[in-house]
Amino acid sequence: MSDSRAVTVAGKATPRGRFPHVRVASGMAWVSGTSSRRPDDTIAGAEVGDDGELRLDIAVQTREVLRNVADILASVGAGLGDLVQVTTYLTSMADFDAYNAVYAEHFDESGPTRTTVAVAELPHPHLLIEIQAVAVLPARD
Repeated sequence: MSDSRAVTVAGKATPRGRFPHVRVASGMAWVSGTSSRRPDDTIAGAEVGDDGELRLDIAVQTREVLRNVADILASVGAGLGDLVQVTTYLTSMADFDAYNAVYAEHFDESGPTRTTVAVAELPHPHLLIEIQAVAVLPARD
């Protein structure tokens, strides 16, 4: 019988619906769409400057999303190096180059397969990116 469980990770932003952060089954981990939203519902990479203007930063958001994905994977005994597939949703393909540069800080051609698509919007207007992913869990001794 395979290990099958749904995990909501303490210390991470609460999902905005009835779903877990990650689902584990048959030696795989499926990470739900993950953003740069913090546990207090603020959004990394969405800051108001001294001039009162809202600044959205795709690089900051991408780093935070990948950090959140890493934390979620760690909760089930995996890491970014265990990813086999990543799907990225961007609200604007104008952000692709900056997103891609941050992504390349974490992965190269030996990393997970990847699909990147543009979407009309994400669940909050300040979110520029969301990533869902699939990982193979490391073998246990």
